[in-house]
Amino acid sequence: MRIGIAYDMKDDAPAAGSESDDASEEYDPPETIDALARTIEDLGHETVRLGGGRDFLRAVVDADVDLVFNIAEGRGVHRSREAQVPSVLEMLGIPYTGSDPLTLAVGLDKAVAKRIVASHGVSTPWSLLAHSLDEVLSAGPNAFTYPLVVKPTYEGSSKGVRADSKVGEWASLVHMVALITQEYRQPALVERFVPGREVTVGIVGHADPRVVGVMEVVPNTGLDDGFMYTLEVKRNYRAVVRYDCPPRMAPAVIEAIEREALAAFQALGCRDVARLDFRVTPASEPVFIEANPLPGMGSYSDLPIMAGLRGWSFSRLVEEILSSAIERTGAPRRARATTHTGR
Repeated sequence: MRIGIAYDMKDDAPAAGSESDDASEEYDPPETIDALARTIEDLGHETVRLGGGRDFLRAVVDADVDLVFNIAEGRGVHRSREAQVPSVLEMLGIPYTGSDPLTLAVGLDKAVAKRIVASHGVSTPWSLLAHSLDEVLSAGPNAFTYPLVVKPTYEGSSKGVRADSKVGEWASLVHMVALITQEYRQPALVERFVPGREVTVGIVGHADPRVVGVMEVVPNTGLDDGFMYTLEVKRNYRAVVRYDCPPRMAPAVIEAIEREALAAFQALGCRDVARLDFRVTPASEPVFIEANPLPGMGSYSDLPIMAGLRGWSFSRLVEEILSSAIERTGAPRRARATTHTGR
């Protein structure tokens, strides 16, 4: 097959509108694109690098691809930006991997995703969506029970989630809501902090999705009910955390996490691949935090790390995603004699 790759690279993509140092956090380095292209080619396909943004628009019309492997995060500060590439592909009638525009938009908007999974019986923490600081000020300090977590409503890769995002009093809450709404130009999600353990679940497939693994993120200092998987931690993950996959939990607890993850995956309409984040309370209750239907594919990303700990090669992970998309879309399989990896 002739497979296009849609992506946003850190070097090519303009800042998403934020002045913070994490504005391009979601975008990929060249090494990730190289590894993905090489893996797809090793699976017997031809690849065409389509890029993202305007480069993608120019390239995809003339690319003559059978299917697009989509990891493009989208451009700008829009809650539906991850839907940009799939929307164009649907307009052009080109099959692609991963979830459709609606699911990608919903998944990026944490507040909407929480409402949907909660309506399907999945536990989520109490939260307040603050479009402006005035909404918090008008509620007043007595409306909140601490600790809370304040984060951008539609960002990924822990953008805007730092050590000071967990607040324990009114002044810190006001400061963080003002910072998020002004610096990230979007609503702040004020969420009850769930003490417990941090886990993430990888899922592949569509009609009959299955769990790749359940992975716990454990600080090197030991289990800590107050630990958060913040941006600082992700940037220095080799030094400050270890990954347990499967987690050191009772089998019944892991099974409960898997059930909740699959329920959330299906409630949100995810397909082919997704990663879902949970906190597991001291009472062993999994609580849904957010979903990522467009998970990172870099060697430093949670899904490939998880797959590796479960004994999957990166090639198998890519093949599982491709096979699901090909089966789901009925994309044609065309033999090609040459490989083209330039734009």
